[in-house]
Amino acid sequence: MHRILLGLATCLVAADSASAAEPKNVLLLIADDLGFQMGCYRDPVARTPNLDALAATGTRFTHAFACAASCSPSRSTILTGLPTHQSGQYGLAHGTHNVNTMPKVQSLPGLLQPAGVFSAAIAKLHVVPKEVYPFTAAVGAGNGRNPVALADQFQAMLTQTGDKPFFMLVGFIDPHRSAKGFGNELKFPAGTSAYRPDPATIPLPYHLPDQPEVRAELVEYHQAVSRLDDAVGRILNALKTSGKAESTLVIFVSDNGIPFPGAKTTLYDAGLHLPMIVRKPGQQASVTSAMVSWTDLAPTMLDWFGMAKPNGLLGRSVLPILNEPNPKGWDEVYGSHQFHEVTMYYPMRMIRTRTHKLIANLAHGLDYPHASDLWDSPTTQGILRRNDDKLGERLWSRYVKRPKFELYDLVADPNELRNLADVPEHQAKRADLSQRLLAHRKVTADPWLIKEKHE
Repeated sequence: MHRILLGLATCLVAADSASAAEPKNVLLLIADDLGFQMGCYRDPVARTPNLDALAATGTRFTHAFACAASCSPSRSTILTGLPTHQSGQYGLAHGTHNVNTMPKVQSLPGLLQPAGVFSAAIAKLHVVPKEVYPFTAAVGAGNGRNPVALADQFQAMLTQTGDKPFFMLVGFIDPHRSAKGFGNELKFPAGTSAYRPDPATIPLPYHLPDQPEVRAELVEYHQAVSRLDDAVGRILNALKTSGKAESTLVIFVSDNGIPFPGAKTTLYDAGLHLPMIVRKPGQQASVTSAMVSWTDLAPTMLDWFGMAKPNGLLGRSVLPILNEPNPKGWDEVYGSHQFHEVTMYYPMRMIRTRTHKLIANLAHGLDYPHASDLWDSPTTQGILRRNDDKLGERLWSRYVKRPKFELYDLVADPNELRNLADVPEHQAKRADLSQRLLAHRKVTADPWLIKEKHE
């Protein structure tokens, strides 16, 4: 009997050792300009069965926030754990914008490389230079909207990893705008999702006017979202078929909110409050209200690989709270914006709690600039053609001309329409949030602090 028990114990120890020795992997999926247009976030017309299934087997975050509502800055935060004013990725990386992350910054692929982790970037990466982001392998963004091509590229990378642990980033281009609409005019393989909702049934965001061209654009947008979901499903199926799903942490996020005026490039919730799903092998499905930031993503992935985060990162791993609906100590996030396009200088800082938000417009004397693709859109051109005085529910004049501080009571005013910064009974809250925001800027070595000295 003792021999039987000893033999059973030996087998159990061997099984645990084998499980512990199995390489851990990370699959990071980054959507491009996706807000809450997903079934699992209760959008009534979105068709996202694959993302909904991922949420049903992982943790869905209800209070996840980007630090900047712009592609390159947001992606640099995801990969470095640093706010944009600290990493130097102040604006867009591509073309004549030519904004680079500072060479001294450490990124996930750079940190994982010495540990023998195979790192790959598929489709949209949108951060530079390569020396800061030294992925083992990369595939360009040419097929970033093609679900079949993306899945094939992912499969090829999986084969290339062999037995090594891997960190795989898939940067989708959907549902970002294209030269014509949202890329739906392109040719895609048979069987690719082409869902188009009835424009009359689409819920209209508070920051957009109810006009035919707006609803028509939202139809195109939802089709691009459904194509994104198609690609996610194919990639997750390839991961499952490979046999590596049970050793892979899957994280799905978006870089910023929807590509419409009033959301993208702003520090309003429409630009920063985003979907986030984390599936850890063996965990129970859950929903958490923890307020998390994209600065928490790099520490989370390092934690999964069993690595300590570098000194200076303020973010925390979310792995310990995945099954906690309301964890304590996760109640504030920060935002930092400098540029989108290089011509769009408008530095802003933000602190958001569960009940309030304070935005500091550091160059408030300037008119708020507009991204070229949003400006050229039928939505914005319709507003200009009609000479609308409002951008949805927000006054157009207050969108373009902003004060030094904006303070919002998010409980009473979730759409951030009534600025309380100069209202006497809210001065204590303004002072408290201002001090906390200033302390965060100091600890993150914000270069724009010099303005505080001279102004």
